[in-house]
Amino acid sequence: MIQKFNLVERRILSFPAVRPCEAVSPATLLDSLITLSQNISNSQSKFFATQRRNARETIRQIGIILVFFEEIRDRGLIVPESAVLCFSELHLTFQKIRFLLEDCSREEARLWILMKSELVATQFRVLVRTVATALDVLPLNLIDVCGEVKELVELVAKQARKAKIDIDPDDERAMRRVLSVLNRFEKGIEPEFQILKWVLDYLEIKSWSDCNKEIQFLEEEISSQCVDGEEREVPFQSSLLGFMSYCRGVIFDTLDYQNSDQTDIRCNMEILSCLNPEDFRCPISLELMIDPVTVSTGQTYDRSSIQKWFKAGNTICPKTGEKLTNTELVPNTNLCKLIHQFCADNGVSLAKTGKRSRDITRTIFPGSPAAAEAMKFLSKFLARKLIFGPSEQKNKAAYEIRLLAKANIFNRSCLIEAGTIPPLLNLLYSFNKSIQENAIAALLKLSKQASGKKVIVESGGLRSILAVLKRGISLEARQIAAATIFYLSSVKGYRKLIGEMPEAIPGLVDLIKEGTACGKKNAIVALSGLLLYPGNYQRVLDAGTVPLLVDILALSDRHELVADSLAVLATLAEGFVGTFAILQTSSLPLITRILHSSTSQAGKENCASILLSLCTNSGEEAISVLAKDPSVMSSLYSLITDGTTHASKKARSLLKLLHKFHETSSSGEGCQAFTHEQSVHI
Repeated sequence: MIQKFNLVERRILSFPAVRPCEAVSPATLLDSLITLSQNISNSQSKFFATQRRNARETIRQIGIILVFFEEIRDRGLIVPESAVLCFSELHLTFQKIRFLLEDCSREEARLWILMKSELVATQFRVLVRTVATALDVLPLNLIDVCGEVKELVELVAKQARKAKIDIDPDDERAMRRVLSVLNRFEKGIEPEFQILKWVLDYLEIKSWSDCNKEIQFLEEEISSQCVDGEEREVPFQSSLLGFMSYCRGVIFDTLDYQNSDQTDIRCNMEILSCLNPEDFRCPISLELMIDPVTVSTGQTYDRSSIQKWFKAGNTICPKTGEKLTNTELVPNTNLCKLIHQFCADNGVSLAKTGKRSRDITRTIFPGSPAAAEAMKFLSKFLARKLIFGPSEQKNKAAYEIRLLAKANIFNRSCLIEAGTIPPLLNLLYSFNKSIQENAIAALLKLSKQASGKKVIVESGGLRSILAVLKRGISLEARQIAAATIFYLSSVKGYRKLIGEMPEAIPGLVDLIKEGTACGKKNAIVALSGLLLYPGNYQRVLDAGTVPLLVDILALSDRHELVADSLAVLATLAEGFVGTFAILQTSSLPLITRILHSSTSQAGKENCASILLSLCTNSGEEAISVLAKDPSVMSSLYSLITDGTTHASKKARSLLKLLHKFHETSSSGEGCQAFTHEQSVHI
């Protein structure tokens, strides 16, 4: 009877109440009303940071009405038909009151409820008046309850009609102080510490984690509104987000996690972020790229989106605003592999992605002028703490940067411009585990920005990051360093720089040996990026990468790890030296088995690519093994039918080689004919 809505599913200050059906029995309706009334009465024990008087008065009135309902139930009284309509109206109204009280007592939404005080007070007023109206038409004379209870109900009806339900003067004062702070931010004036502290004290936001919960709530609200296309409140919520972010960074000196979710502190979140679907989203369409292509500025877009951009007569890069030297579109095959692999591993359909995912590209620009200035002030504050603060404050500043730069492009720009990268690089040499982890994690976030990559490299940061990769205090720090190298290797010129540093590739290979599944994944993806520079090819082979990747194919039950390993092996197999290294591991049967059994299209394609390269580069040694395995042919035909255009092409080429081998074997020409077939185009 009572509709249950999860707070996460129900938007705040929305009241999805459901009117009882006309056929509901009076007894069922009464039981449901009693349960609802009890739920509301139990709210008395909750803390209300604002709307205290309105909430208390509403709960008191519902508590009295509960006595009336319980009297009817306990005495087994019959509810007349004429009263059912009134009960139904009360049921609908009580649902809304329950929702409103839940929202007013939400500990993570105190600031938002404060700033919506006028709306909330109006809601209380409307609902209490609705209760009064329902009680006015209730035929009390037909319900045989005792006179005392009848008098209580009549008293509640009278009080509900006349109750003064307005904004609490203290709430209004606090709200005006917040608005004055936002106004100062908008004018580029830094607010006074005492005013900020007064507001937080009023809302009883007493710790860093309390403040963080408010920030997470506002972020979710903004994201939900952007997804739903209802962005009317976004500028104001962005201003409040800037306000709370500034408070979290400036007011609270101590990090506390006792009431907060610590999952972001762990390395796993950093690992997953290096293959975040948001990084695979086209900056134009905001959807996952199906066919990523790179333009002359180095930015990547989905082919269909950038072609529409060109057809509209545009000649500048949509993301950077730079004038394009040409309209040539270069396929980003490495990124395409990563996108398809991610989708396959996570059960994501490229045809259905995007609408409900968070669009980080909307954060290129600040949500409001006040939010922009708040972030600039906070960035400068954190930069000072990184340079001049004691160890504890440096650690907190690094963690704040880590959070602020996590999913906001404008925040990253402000932090980079404020000069946070050089002191963060210095913190990488700290002997404190937490400081080193927070510093490298912050740098990972900032390295997602083009300007961040540039500052890191120009500040000599590669050596510092590689020192963490090789000798980091914790395995987590080393794994995050590998993810940072992955982002840095997305810049063409940096692949050579990184590869030429003696510790880079061996450090990544060591992490494949010693890391967790996520650490191995980071290292492998980073190697994949470095291999885009041909000069790193031999270095990767010399580091002993191939046997380790083959071991992953044989032993790992992580599909994404296997897919990553296959992608790197496919690149290495393109050269004769790589082919020889792979054949030395006797992995041909293993690769053919994965080709046959893998559920990942990207995995199957990489298997076909490896096998084609091995056959093309090694002659009969590889192809004779494949020709004896009947499953290979069926797998290749399946790939032609179900695979991508690229996969189908490779499968056809490999089938030609196999057919040619069978023909020449039967005619006795053997190796000579196969050598001629080595010219098949891959």
